[in-house]
Order: sequence, then structure tokens, then C-alpha cells
Amino acid sequence: MDENEIAYHLYEKDGHVTAIWEMQGRKHLRTIDPRSEEGRRILGSHTADEPDHATDVGQEAAAQG
Repeated sequence: MDENEIAYHLYEKDGHVTAIWEMQGRKHLRTIDPRSEEGRRILGSHTADEPDHATDVGQEAAAQG
């Protein structure tokens, strides 16, 4: 991943997303509440591959926001 690329990482506990981290390279920019409008939009536009681990949902959601 390019260090300037924006990516979203999902953090889950007991099968539920508890936080979405917006990352630029290795830098944490902000935490998004998955229950917020923006969080629901990010979750609705991507699927998680590994539910027991932090999941990179990519930069596509940044283009939608």
C-alpha cells in the first residue's frame, strides 16, 4: 500500500464491528463509529474477509465520502 493511500481497518469483537480506523499508510488519522452514518456507509460498501482480525476495507470508501 502507498504511504499516502487512505485505507479503512475494521476492528471486531464477538462478531460485531466496534471501530473503523481511517489510516494513511501506517498513520492512524481517526476512528469512525460504525453506528454513525459514515460508518454504516463504509460497512455497507465493503465486506470483511477475516471476521476475527482487523480487516483492511481499502481506499474505495474514501472516494465515496
